[in-house]
Amino acid sequence: MEKKSKKNWTQWIYWFTFAVAVIAVYKTLDNFTDIMSWIQQLISIIMPFLMGILVAYLFYIPSRKFENLYKKIRTPKRLARVLSVFTVYIIALLLIILIINVILPAVSDSVVELTNNIPTYYESIINYINDLPDDFIISKDVIKDAAKKVQEIDFTQFFSAEKIIEYIKGVVGIAQGLFSVFVTIIMSIYILLERTEIVNFMQKLAGAIFNKETCKTLGKYFTKTNEVFFKFISSQILDGIVVGIITSIAMLIMNVKYAVLLGFMIGLFNIIPYFGAIIAVGLAILITVFTGGITQAIWVAVIVIILQQIDANIINPKIIGDSLQLSPILVIFAVTVGGAYFGVLGMFLGVPIITVMKLIICDYVDYKNSIKSIENK
Repeated sequence: MEKKSKKNWTQWIYWFTFAVAVIAVYKTLDNFTDIMSWIQQLISIIMPFLMGILVAYLFYIPSRKFENLYKKIRTPKRLARVLSVFTVYIIALLLIILIINVILPAVSDSVVELTNNIPTYYESIINYINDLPDDFIISKDVIKDAAKKVQEIDFTQFFSAEKIIEYIKGVVGIAQGLFSVFVTIIMSIYILLERTEIVNFMQKLAGAIFNKETCKTLGKYFTKTNEVFFKFISSQILDGIVVGIITSIAMLIMNVKYAVLLGFMIGLFNIIPYFGAIIAVGLAILITVFTGGITQAIWVAVIVIILQQIDANIINPKIIGDSLQLSPILVIFAVTVGGAYFGVLGMFLGVPIITVMKLIICDYVDYKNSIKSIENK
């Protein structure tokens, strides 16, 4: 009798839980717009804290390097950490000042000049097409139609001075306002200073919630995920800077107009795997056709493609190493899906995310196969 009563009670709990879950799902779908609005508002409120975590994450490795350097000159442990964080922020501040005062004005002026001179470049290209022989490999009419379509594009709507300011505001919009910037900086500083205590607390929390084996597994994947993300983010940014500088120098040697702008654009787009380089090279060739003619554009295409191959086969592997052993199929899939759902950020972060997913899936497959091999013995 008691066993039957216990069974009935268990069934009642099961159906009650199921009913609550159905009601919860229904209410969630019924109020989906309000819930998403609330989530967006919550994210906007905590964004300075999230940005602080991101900044601390990016500054962690250089901060640790400087801390080890200060320790070598017999600086007390606590003071070494404070000095390392201070040094990293001073360097970051100097780089920001350099970008704002040197690089951005040059790039902005080049963009404005380019958009203002597009009608002139269009006339030059039409004159060049008219001088082509009648038996040219591509029909004159086809080239003229393509040039006309490009000329009809209002580039000023994308690259005017006002739009550049809007783009910059959009990039830093998540940290707008003095209070948000202040919270972001203070948050990142405290995370860097107290990172050991934070990690120890997270380990204790995991130990209190999960068993020893689960904690070990979580620690393994946390370490690997951190390694993949940091290696990818830092290496892609560094690789983009290197490619941008090399491309700018090559274009300056070739007397390409707007060489710094085009090099900066190629380096920036190069951060996005595969598609970024293709888009950037295409735009650079198109702009060079207008500013320097088809012959110079062909040379630009040849040189830039050679530099891209050098980057893909020598520079990028040296920087990234073997941490991201992904086939091109998975990389293209990650960039496509990430871009479709989360825009440029999704295209950038899709690769490390799918790398971690591949790691987990491969470990699971190996684990299941090892169990089957043991059972078959």
